[in-house]
Amino acid sequence: MRPTSSATTRPWTAQSRPTSTARPRTGQSRPGTARPTTAASSRHEASFVLAILEGRGVAHEVGIAALDKDTGRAMLIQLSDCQTYVKTLHQMHLHSPCLILVPDTFLAATDTVAATSSKTPNTTTLLVQCIQDEFPGVPLEPVMRKYWNDDAGLQFISQLCVQDNERAATLLAASNKYYALSAAAALFKHAEIKLNTQFANASLLIRFVPVEGTMMIDPETARNLELIGNRTFKKSPHSLFGVLNHTYTAMASRLLRANILSPITVQTAIDARLDVVEELVQSEDIFTSVRDALKHLNKMDFDKLISSLVSSETRESGTSRTASSRVAQMLNLRNVVKSLPALQNALAGSKSQLLQIIREMLSDERLARIEALVCENLNEEASLQKASLLSTKLYTNPLTCTQTGIGAVNARVYAVRANCNPLLDVARETYKENVGDIHALHRALSQEHELPMSLVYQESGFVFAIKKNDLDGRLPAGFVNQTIQKGRCLFSSMELKKRNARMKDALDEALILSYSTIKGLVGDILADIGALYKASEAVALLDMLWSFAHVSILRNYVRPEFTGTLAIKAGRHPILETVKSAGILVPNDVYCSESSCFQIIQGPNMSGKSTYLKQVGLLAVMAMCGCFVPAEYASFRIHDSLLSRLSNDDDIERNLSTFANEMASSAMILGLASSDTMVLIDELGRGTSPKEGVAISHAIAEVLIALKCFVFFATHYHELSVTLSRQPTVVNLHLSTQRTRPSPSSIGMTFQYKIVDGVPEDMDHYGLDLARLADLPQDVLVESKATAIRLTELEALQHQSSESSKVANRRKALLKLRTQLTQAFEHSTLPDEEFKAYIARLQKGITKTLRENI
Repeated sequence: MRPTSSATTRPWTAQSRPTSTARPRTGQSRPGTARPTTAASSRHEASFVLAILEGRGVAHEVGIAALDKDTGRAMLIQLSDCQTYVKTLHQMHLHSPCLILVPDTFLAATDTVAATSSKTPNTTTLLVQCIQDEFPGVPLEPVMRKYWNDDAGLQFISQLCVQDNERAATLLAASNKYYALSAAAALFKHAEIKLNTQFANASLLIRFVPVEGTMMIDPETARNLELIGNRTFKKSPHSLFGVLNHTYTAMASRLLRANILSPITVQTAIDARLDVVEELVQSEDIFTSVRDALKHLNKMDFDKLISSLVSSETRESGTSRTASSRVAQMLNLRNVVKSLPALQNALAGSKSQLLQIIREMLSDERLARIEALVCENLNEEASLQKASLLSTKLYTNPLTCTQTGIGAVNARVYAVRANCNPLLDVARETYKENVGDIHALHRALSQEHELPMSLVYQESGFVFAIKKNDLDGRLPAGFVNQTIQKGRCLFSSMELKKRNARMKDALDEALILSYSTIKGLVGDILADIGALYKASEAVALLDMLWSFAHVSILRNYVRPEFTGTLAIKAGRHPILETVKSAGILVPNDVYCSESSCFQIIQGPNMSGKSTYLKQVGLLAVMAMCGCFVPAEYASFRIHDSLLSRLSNDDDIERNLSTFANEMASSAMILGLASSDTMVLIDELGRGTSPKEGVAISHAIAEVLIALKCFVFFATHYHELSVTLSRQPTVVNLHLSTQRTRPSPSSIGMTFQYKIVDGVPEDMDHYGLDLARLADLPQDVLVESKATAIRLTELEALQHQSSESSKVANRRKALLKLRTQLTQAFEHSTLPDEEFKAYIARLQKGITKTLRENI
């Protein structure tokens, strides 16, 4: 149901509609963040502006529009959420917000200074409260309700969406999404008014992001599993992202982060990625050639470069700073388009379909046109280096435009080819003469005062420099502005200041004249901007898959399969593996199918229950991202969501006790879980009394068993293994330990960190054994041990003689047999003789079980 008519008011007057013209922007982009080495930092600065709108009905329909200020990409999302807004918060984590926009009617007057309307509510909406709790450090800005308009949003998208083969699909998918379009209208209006930013027509990569097709991982699960960052030390590389991130480009790093937080659930797409990783692992030539080609793209961020080309800020248009930035952008663009053919050639001999698709994306004829345009107007590397050397006789790699110094300045001055603009040639000659005059002054003063001075270029111009050890006493008269910096003395003179001013005037004139040529070149490039977006996506995907292959070779990972059954042989914790030395980490097996989908895991504290649960979740995420996994063999089921309750901490900020926090997480799980969900639960019910804890744990387990989702349930409640044992899909596991007795008066315990079947019989009453260390009286220990043993025997005897237990055992055996036969029929590759032997073993085992439970 659409909102009331007040929401459909036009958000602007006719004079303030979005214009069709665009002016270049430079000030908006920040310095590149791509890393110089493959051991990349795991920190990601928030760069998205998010506009969020919620419907007024009971369905919790939420629309999100996200604009990346750095890369210029825009995402539209619309979803139906639950009362805790887990899906909305998940999408917000995928698009790390630096600013959140909400309608002013969502905020109470006490929450915002801007809330002056008579329609301001008395209370802030629940959605906004959840956002404030989840992102306490992100500013929340109200936007007038009249700007949230679906017609205006569709107009913005139609005007700004790049002309590519996905434009029609984007417009069609978003055309009937009222809330996403309304959020887009507020978002782009905010960009015009507050960010002072306009975008050229058909220049933004706008996509409607379907919620289906990806696995939903709630934010708390992402934190507990340490998918992106380490919980203890934020800067630590010990997270799943830190393990897998060996990318060269910033685009690939962002893509990897998004995939880890939201893995894909389309098996054909996962298999295509795995084919690429397998080919890179097995073909050393392709792996090496792709790596060498990616090295040339190191420190490059296509998305930020494209964003700086298509957007503009009107306040600085025409200044030398704008001109310098624009010229630097074009030099970076030249380096990009000239580096892509090497990557294209590296994929020439590839066999996997996805690599061929990436190669076709990099072979777009529009990229060749852009390269021809750039090379036609800009100097080649050799010419640029020669011009730079002739102008200053100093060389500091002028092609690296992100580098400071005279080399970077010369790269901008001599970027445009000679004879393109006669006035530019004159300005360059003047600049060259002024720089020569500064060098002449330097030589003259060095000889006159017999000082080993050197010239250093700073943003304000040249200064003299001399090492402190070479300076005897004070500087001669005539030198001014003396400063000490890094073991050297920097100073200037009045004559140098004058010559710097003349050089600066000539430099500004040369840059502005270069900008006039660059401006026309940008206009021609914008016609084919879609090819650059496509190339950026191709490079990011290839870089990420190469990173998967690199870590798979480095850590000896294996290719996973997707058979509907979770079966892992000798699986290893991917994060713990990078911390522990070889031979210390204990691998563990996992088997979970329809006949054993609810697994109770027991064991004493510190035996490894939590680590085992996290390992299962991490391996599933890795496999669904398209990466190999640390194991000897791995088979997975595709899950639509990964939900967990792994922390026993209270939440002081939200005024929740440990038990209240447990119940809030449990309610979220029960509200979102389905038959295709993986659930990890650790120590549920420990925040209340034992009886109530067992009761509520049992009730929640019953619901999850009925849903038939894959559940790993770690608990200290041994009673659950009894109360749930009649369910045919329940399996009891435990982490093995070994008792030791260093002396007659002491009891020890060795943790083996190995998962084994059954209830931990050898761990019965281990608490009483350890109580000996407290020097309790011997008669107390003997009496408590005898009572505990007697109670356990009575419970076991009653359970064994129960007719319902026998029926449950028969049901379990038959269900397990059906699952094994189905698995063998659909996925077995055994030879005929071995297959017959396997069937015979199944027949013998089921017959024995049925006879024992008659």
